Parts: sequence; structure tokens; C-alpha cells
Amino acid sequence: MKMKKLVTGFTLLAFSVLVLTACGGNNSTKTSDSSSTAASSVASSSSEAKKTAGADLQDGTYTLEEKNFDENGWKVTFSITVADGKITKSTYDYLNADGEKKSEDADYQKQMKAKSGVGPADYIPELNQSLIDSQTADGVEVVTGATHSSESFKNYAQQLIQAAQAGNTAVIEIDNGADLKDGTYTLDEKNDSNGYHVTFSITVAGGKITESKFDNVNAAGESKADDADYNKNMKAKSGIGPKEYLAKFNEELVSKGDPSEIDVVTGATHSFHTFQTYAEQLINAAEKGNTATITVDNIVTE
Repeated sequence: MKMKKLVTGFTLLAFSVLVLTACGGNNSTKTSDSSSTAASSVASSSSEAKKTAGADLQDGTYTLEEKNFDENGWKVTFSITVADGKITKSTYDYLNADGEKKSEDADYQKQMKAKSGVGPADYIPELNQSLIDSQTADGVEVVTGATHSSESFKNYAQQLIQAAQAGNTAVIEIDNGADLKDGTYTLDEKNDSNGYHVTFSITVAGGKITESKFDNVNAAGESKADDADYNKNMKAKSGIGPKEYLAKFNEELVSKGDPSEIDVVTGATHSFHTFQTYAEQLINAAEKGNTATITVDNIVTE
């Protein structure tokens, strides 16, 4: 995650791993992005949905930490506790060099709230509670006035949920603010939903993203962008189809280099948020130079 995005609220998606919406993994209608459940689809409103694929969360405590302080002297620490397969505790906050919490910084609270209408004492507890309530990264609501912090939270929550699925309690270290290392970074969903799953890679050269390949493919490796019926039906309902929005996502990531700077595509909202979260994960990998493929055991329900 880029250093500038750590300035919460002033300037960033699903039960654990993401199940795409109209962009590939939605578990509702094939042609409606807006009606799908997006990344990782055991939403709180569909708690009785039957899971057909994807690993359960394993009990334990899972932790993520940023390595570097941002320009305001803060860095994220974040842990979740899983008991009986459910997230029972979420402790996301920012710490300074003295170990003091941003959520308890009265001056920061006053200044940010005056400018944005919300401060860390408000949005940090709200984000933590939202994750417990929704049990999904995608189910976390973006807090108005703290958009970038909300998106960062969702990215990190997603990574912790993926760790919990694997039962991997090793601390996830985020080398935030580091230059991107040249190479190709890849993420793949493991399970099909409505016949498609995400494949995504970015290429970094000269420290910049020079190529983005976000796609939804079926078992035969065919892209959703090439599914004429899907494109026709979705465009009639939502005003846009995967051939258009997939290309737009990829073009914008190369152009802007930062997922948080890309505007949501109307009619493909959930697919956009899936793309954004996965792009953030790949950027985190590129900051560390870790080219190992990220395999997402995405939850699929019916």
C-alpha cells in the first residue's frame, strides 16, 4: 500500500477471500453486478447460504503489521481472533513510535473531525465492529470521511482472513511505502463461481506497473469479456459489460499506478471492489518483491 494512503481520511471486500460478482464470482444473477455479493459471498444478510467451496477459518489469532511509519508518524497494527470458525475480535489501529494509538490521540481526532467530519476515535472502532458483524472484508462499510483508511482496512482484513483459512499464524509484514520491485506478480482464485474465477497479474518495470491483467476465466480458460451473451445481458441491465469494465480496470491501474485513485465504475461496483482489493494485495507483494503466486481459496455459496 502506498505511503500516501496511510494518511487516514484526508486524501482506501467478503468473507475471507473474495467471490467475484459480475466480474466473475458473484453468486446471484449472472448479469447483475450490482445485485451480487462480490468478494467472498457469505454476507451477513445471507447467513443461511450453503457454502459449496472455500476453506473455513481456523481458530487462532492472526496478525498483520506495517513495517514503516507514514509521513505523519503512524503505522498499522491489525489482528483478528477466530473462535469456532468466526471472527470474534478485531483490533485494527495505528501506532506511533511511542506505541500510542491514533484512536486515542485527542489532537488528531479534533483536527481530522473538523476537516472530514470523522476522526480515528470514530472510524477505527466502527471498522473493527463492522468486520465482526459482517464476518467478511467486503461486508465492511466504507466510512464517509475516512475512505482511504476504510479501503486499507478491507485490504488488510482480506489478507488476515486468507491467513485464517490456511491456519497460518505467522505475522504478515507489509513493507508499506517501499518501491515496487521489478517482476511479475500473480493472484489466482481457486474456485469457480457462476462458472468463472479471477486471474490477475501485474508486471512492474522500472518501479512502475507497466501491465495489468485482471480477468475472469472459466475452466477452459475463456475470458468473461469474450462471452457475448453475458456482455449483452449485463449491459442491458447495468449499462456496462465485462468487456468494457475489465479493460477499464486494467488501463486505469497502469495509468494511475494506485488502485485507490481509480474511480468506481458504475454498473460494476462489486467487481471494481474485488479488483481493487486484489490489486492492493499484488502491490503489497511487489513492495516486498515476493513473486510467489497468491492462491485465494475463495468462498462460494449457493
